[in-house]
Amino acid sequence: MTLLGRIILGLIGAGIGFVLVRYANWFYANFGSMNFAEKYFRIFGGTRLFVRFIGVIIIFLSFLLITGLLGGFTKVVLSPFLGGR
Repeated sequence: MTLLGRIILGLIGAGIGFVLVRYANWFYANFGSMNFAEKYFRIFGGTRLFVRFIGVIIIFLSFLLITGLLGGFTKVVLSPFLGGR
């Protein structure tokens, strides 16, 4: 992927992540609660916290994509599960 393509995709991803973080209450009001999130994150806000958490992860991965570090990061994180070094 070219540098321009990485930048464009990264900015789109960061924008989507920002929308998830900023409008978590809107998503909760329109789509309802997630049983998984309510079960494990009930004390901390449940579904709203889970939606924000997903948004932050998307933003983080988007910035890794822009800087070209996403491939190395995924290799390091997934290598224990895939048996590689």
